Amino acid sequence: MKKRIIRKKPSHNTVGFKKVNLLKNVPLEDINYKNVTLLKKFIQDRGKIRSREITNVTIQQQRLIVNAIKNARELALLPFVQTGVQKKEGRK
Repeated sequence: MKKRIIRKKPSHNTVGFKKVNLLKNVPLEDINYKNVTLLKKFIQDRGKIRSREITNVTIQQQRLIVNAIKNARELALLPFVQTGVQKKEGRK
């Protein structure tokens, strides 16, 4: 009778990168629509707002970020869609 060889799968917790909170040293009062350089860190290249899982911020910080980004977009400090993004061409 042959013995089965049991191989352990590598754990996914050890592989990858460590998430860093970008707002670790920033007070909550500094998260507003006027701070455009800070808000650009939380927007993807296509203009979407990054999620909490990616940015590793707290719920309270995420709410402030989302509201600040929306206010900055309304005042035309931030674009709704990033320029320079090419659209996929459809079939002709």
